[in-house]
Amino acid sequence: MKKKNRTDYKIPKFSSVKEEAKFWDTHSVTDFEDELDDVAIVVELLKPRNETLVVRVQKTIKDRMERVAAKRGVTVSTLARIWFSEKLRQTA
Repeated sequence: MKKKNRTDYKIPKFSSVKEEAKFWDTHSVTDFEDELDDVAIVVELLKPRNETLVVRVQKTIKDRMERVAAKRGVTVSTLARIWFSEKLRQTA
């Protein structure tokens, strides 16, 4: 039996997240290094976020914010900060 070379492996197309999770449970990403792209990760250490503000909202508002945040690819917290900043600029 011929041993597979790393070039014999290809990441398949998945039809669901569940299917992909099952695949990665039984495979090593190191077998697919030639198919992966390097990405730059930026960590912003100089932006202090040492203040916390708790804002209570109705569940319906939070649900709507979660949908908007998901569409924009940000967290609800980030969306709230964006909206607060925009409103403060408008009122300045």
